[in-house]
Amino acid sequence: MKKDIHPEYREVVFQDISSDFSFLTRSTVQTDDTIQWEDGNEYPLVKVEISSASHPFYTGKQRVLSSGGRVDQFRKRYGSMAKGGRG
Repeated sequence: MKKDIHPEYREVVFQDISSDFSFLTRSTVQTDDTIQWEDGNEYPLVKVEISSASHPFYTGKQRVLSSGGRVDQFRKRYGSMAKGGRG
């Protein structure tokens, strides 16, 4: 393995700025910001706009589009053509 070509793999805090949710993990991301974590140590900080705490899929606040009625809408719009008529 070549020396000095791999980025530093270290503990980093990711903070969701929209929900004030933070988690500590390991990453190679580079940042100049730091934060004091719950264990008293200081870690590099990466601010993100969306995480599992604020993403609609994980929070259950997503809009579910109803696909029911789409076939009926198609038949209503193109009904005569769909039955075999060509014009």
